[in-house]
Amino acid sequence: MAQSFSLNIREWCEKAKDRADLVVRKVALDMGSRVVMRSPVDTGRFRANWQYGVGQPNPTVLEAVDKDGATSIARISAGAATARLGDVIYLSNSLPYALRLEAGWSKQAPAGMVGLTVAEFQAAVNRSAAEARTERP
Repeated sequence: MAQSFSLNIREWCEKAKDRADLVVRKVALDMGSRVVMRSPVDTGRFRANWQYGVGQPNPTVLEAVDKDGATSIARISAGAATARLGDVIYLSNSLPYALRLEAGWSKQAPAGMVGLTVAEFQAAVNRSAAEARTERP
């Protein structure tokens, strides 16, 4: 009886961990997508340079353009697909004018992108947790 209970607890913990990892993945993709889509677009180079990193920022700078954000979101999605509870996830843009854009330099994004998205973090967690409860990991 005790062994059966112990196995049930272990199984529950594994399922809960899988769900927690799923929530982390969903939040990483949600937040990343929001930052990308809030980014101002002139040539599309700024939007193309959002990078996903785990443990440290990814300093890569691309010459690519991504006016609609699809390529950047796909790159973030690929990174987020392996995210786990406890990971420190970074979304960075190493173009030299990124801080100016965040500070409102663009009329397209006068309130920036990152700060607005960070303010929505808890709502993203709540939304992702609710979705994870109904999905299979």
